[in-house]
Amino acid sequence: MTHSLGTVVQIVVVCGCVASSLYYILCLLGTWNFLASSRKTVHGPAALPSVSILKPLKGTDPEMYESFRSHCLQEYPQYEIVFGVSDAGDPAVASVQRLIQEFPERAIQLVICPKILGPNVKVSNLEQMVQAARYDHLIVNDSDIRVAKDYLQRVIPPLSDPKTGMVTCLYRGVSSATLGSRLEALGISTDFCAGVIAARLLEGGLSFGLGSTLAFRREDLNKIGGFRSMVDFLADDYELGNRIGALGLKVLLSEAVVETHLPAYDFAGFVTHQTRWARGVRDARLGGYIGLASTFGLTWALLTLLSAHGAPWAWVVLCFVLCLRGLVAVVVGRFLLKDRHLFCQLWLLPLRDIVAVGIWILSFWGHTVLWRGDRFELKKGRLIRTS
Repeated sequence: MTHSLGTVVQIVVVCGCVASSLYYILCLLGTWNFLASSRKTVHGPAALPSVSILKPLKGTDPEMYESFRSHCLQEYPQYEIVFGVSDAGDPAVASVQRLIQEFPERAIQLVICPKILGPNVKVSNLEQMVQAARYDHLIVNDSDIRVAKDYLQRVIPPLSDPKTGMVTCLYRGVSSATLGSRLEALGISTDFCAGVIAARLLEGGLSFGLGSTLAFRREDLNKIGGFRSMVDFLADDYELGNRIGALGLKVLLSEAVVETHLPAYDFAGFVTHQTRWARGVRDARLGGYIGLASTFGLTWALLTLLSAHGAPWAWVVLCFVLCLRGLVAVVVGRFLLKDRHLFCQLWLLPLRDIVAVGIWILSFWGHTVLWRGDRFELKKGRLIRTS
């Protein structure tokens, strides 16, 4: 009986290694496909439309002012930046006022959003900010996003195609000196973005957006009920992309890659942030989230080694899986995302992957999330404030 159970366990963990290896190959194929299609993409000489960039704020983020400045340096004919806060005393206001002084030639406005329309205050603010926006092409991105000078030139033109409803962007993380921050940056560059690329290939496109960039038209936002219709949801970026996609429009992944500077998370802060993100994804895409179990290559390979009592063939499996995992990390992180710090942090990849398995398991126990100092209960993707 014990021998039979051991055989079953060994079959299961080896199947996990096979599934993970196939997933890694899918990530590599997806990256090649994305890079090839990006090179072929040619946008017509249509006039560049005016754009309103909406940036909801709460508190401060690392390198936030430099991130703001990057939006003021765009090589683009006409655009405005609309910042929004729910409290006029928010510390982010000082940075916006400083920006207005440094760039008086730029159309920058600060909107105080006094109404709390639902538990997701960010979306509540966006609903009030969009009323102040002058233009019909809109971009929403997070307060910590830094962009290149040609960002708008690369993100907006695809919306000239009436069949395209949204353009979104991959991003790379720039870590602080702490272990938690480095693990987060490594996960973004070698796991999260790889998963987005794999989903794009597997599903024939995207059905969601990323908070790093959500570019869309006002008319399509109005068709889905505006931001107000999403004010109860945690994963608002996913909801916005998914609902615009449900109109029969394409969600495109831009070849532009943006950047975020990560807080100096301690390990507990890293786990808390990752658990909030994981529970949000779990509720938004439960089937795909459960399927992540098939992507934990290192864990499956270590379990194979353990179940085989260190047999030589199990060491071969471990080495093969590690090589594939490392190849995905380098191809996606270095060659696609241009993460300059990847090689310095690559030695942390085994630890990051093992911790990720623990967070995945933890995410199924409980529905509480902490977000910007507030505690919520998460039910079917909707937020219920508990503090």
